[in-house]
Amino acid sequence: MNILVLGSGGVGTSIAVIAAERDFYDQIILGDIDESRAKASIKDLDEKHFSHMRVDASSKADIVKVIKDKKIDIVMNACDPRFNPQIFDAAYECKINYMDMAMHLSEPHQSNPYEEVGIKLGDAQFEVADDWENSGILALVGMGVEPGMSDVFARYGSEKYFSSVQEIGVRDGANLVIEGYDFAPTFSIWTTIEECLNPPVIWEKERGFYTTKPFSEPETFFFPEGIGEVECVNVEHEEVLLIPRYIDCERVTFKYGLGDEFIEVLNVLHKTGLDSKDPVNVKGNMVSPRDVIAATLPNPGDLGHLMSGKTCAGTWIKGLDKEGEALEKYFYHVLDNKDSMERWGHQCVVTQTAINPVIAMELLATGLWSGSGVQGPEFFDPEPFLHLLNEYNCPWGEMDVNS
Repeated sequence: MNILVLGSGGVGTSIAVIAAERDFYDQIILGDIDESRAKASIKDLDEKHFSHMRVDASSKADIVKVIKDKKIDIVMNACDPRFNPQIFDAAYECKINYMDMAMHLSEPHQSNPYEEVGIKLGDAQFEVADDWENSGILALVGMGVEPGMSDVFARYGSEKYFSSVQEIGVRDGANLVIEGYDFAPTFSIWTTIEECLNPPVIWEKERGFYTTKPFSEPETFFFPEGIGEVECVNVEHEEVLLIPRYIDCERVTFKYGLGDEFIEVLNVLHKTGLDSKDPVNVKGNMVSPRDVIAATLPNPGDLGHLMSGKTCAGTWIKGLDKEGEALEKYFYHVLDNKDSMERWGHQCVVTQTAINPVIAMELLATGLWSGSGVQGPEFFDPEPFLHLLNEYNCPWGEMDVNS
């Protein structure tokens, strides 16, 4: 298997570093518009299996040329989702498999954004699912940690323990601290703004998809392994759109433990228009306010040495067990930043994201996962994934939840 990883930011680099411990591929090429960054990302890796090159992810033609020249079998999209259409379409044109960690961007409903859905995350990808199916190729979308691992947990837990499911809720929390900064994100601020300030989507079997205001329905959730109680709020996320496609349940939600300070910063950005993706004229230069914010704040991938604490990603399921008794369980993965830095040299949030597409690519390479069309992680048998997660020495856990 020859793999093209597009994007050599924190997650793209971490994908390469984690994959270096495995042997399921022939070549991994790290592509970036800044080739020097791609080169730096793999400087300590085996030159026989890893290489770098300049690739413009905004150019479908450029991506197609690389795919054909390098005989690529799968494109791993590690760019932010602005670049999804070009990468997705290039893979389809070349009739090879595709994988991403965040689906095509959404657009809020024009007249009633906090009640009705507009264009949902990934709609444009699922609209062409039949084309991919008929071509015998696979687009595995949302294969990061959330979405990704969380969808795997949803299928595993619902099938193993439950006779009926009332709600599946992805819950993400952490106790991370970054020394020396009054404010610094632990993940891409561009993506965080996108998912946190868009109207959150909720799915209910009786109602279908609907939206609420950002940061709605706050709840306190208890996270394991010393993290403790964290207030979580509704955020737009792919799991709400993916999980109901294959898992029978009454309701799906996604809630993120942002914290009051982060919510305040995001609200200020929105009120001032600094969250906008649309370029504005600044002394003759057209720049996006959101790009300025992203350029001003520190790169999350460079903060690992200043970070301490743990991050937890997981899926909570509420329903009836196999005997018809009430049951709530939480399936989770916790990663300590200290462990992540010592083993991989990357901070825990990007590592926890990156490990999942590496596992998925290995499962596809070995044939333990297979399929065609446009599919999310919940489409596949969860057992091989969870087995490899342990084999990668990244153990996952489960616990009963008391309401």
